[in-house]
Amino acid sequence: MRADRVEGSGVVKRTAARVVVATLATVLLLLRPVSPAGAADRPAVTLSAATAGTGGSVTVSGTGWRPHTLLMLLICGRATPSRGVIGGTNSCANADGRAVTADARGAFRRKLPVVEPPVPCPCVVHVATVTGAKAGADAVLQVAGHPVAPLPAERSGGRLVALSAARLTGSGGLLTWFGAPPGRTLVLTVGNTGSGAVKDPVFQVGTAHGVFAPQWDDRQWHGTLEPGRKAQIKLPVELSAGAHGDYTVSLRYDGRILAEQAWGVARPWGVTLFWLLLCLVVPAALFRAGMALVDRVRPHPPGGVRHRRLSRPPMSLAPRVRVRRARTLETAPPPTAPALPWFTPDSAPAAAAGRNPAPPGEAPTSPTTPTTKGPT
Repeated sequence: MRADRVEGSGVVKRTAARVVVATLATVLLLLRPVSPAGAADRPAVTLSAATAGTGGSVTVSGTGWRPHTLLMLLICGRATPSRGVIGGTNSCANADGRAVTADARGAFRRKLPVVEPPVPCPCVVHVATVTGAKAGADAVLQVAGHPVAPLPAERSGGRLVALSAARLTGSGGLLTWFGAPPGRTLVLTVGNTGSGAVKDPVFQVGTAHGVFAPQWDDRQWHGTLEPGRKAQIKLPVELSAGAHGDYTVSLRYDGRILAEQAWGVARPWGVTLFWLLLCLVVPAALFRAGMALVDRVRPHPPGGVRHRRLSRPPMSLAPRVRVRRARTLETAPPPTAPALPWFTPDSAPAAAAGRNPAPPGEAPTSPTTPTTKGPT
């Protein structure tokens, strides 16, 4: 009886142990950290062939890209997947690149012609985003017949990396609105991950318009960055006069791109306004000058008197002129009757009437006036 009890208890213990193990396994599976989609689906590139000759083509396939993203495919020299493309796109065959858009799942497939890059191999097929956040991936490709040279040795001293996203500060003034060169300040936090100090590093700031290659300018940052330390750097960025449109500002150090920042430059509308005003003012000035010349060279009427338009008196003086005219008419003597031509001034009827007034009811008489009665 006791043996049966011992055997039964052993079975119960084994069953309980199995339940506990299964429960722990389930809990561990549930508690296992799940990597985010961005980390699990990192951009990746594969080639249909690892070696190809000039004139041929390879099929490039990619996965893990952002959906509906425009991508650029290039064959670049002096590059490895671990170190990237040394020298940037200047080491790539840009003229023979191809563009492709990722589908809704972030995948693509595109044929790429094989050409020789401008620098020696090792070579890669470099895939990078054109729009949106920057992302890239490389796949090794051996270009048959192209020279191979060792990569530049990595410096054993300091190594600078970007620790924050780059940003552009500043704004344009009134002169920029009229075509002056627009300028900004590139602000970025970098850290020294190397074993040596970096003193007065010289960065390269590039500006690219649209899909064109960037134009690089050297900018030196004054200071010393010890190993394991970080610092905020500020570098000036300036475009050419009258520049406008979409630009990309890139920061490069030791052949590696540290950061990129988009920059939308507004159109200098002051220049357009200036040309519009010039198109209106110049014709008007020419018209006035032409009319003045015509007025000088045209023939004038005899006497040399030029007929000019009489100026109208000011409106404020019109009432005074009218008042003066009215007063003049009031004070002027009444008009006298003109003497008849066949009477002398002394024998005029008005004068005779004034000297010998006739009695009322009788007509005036004069020696020269005949009467109906005849002589008495």
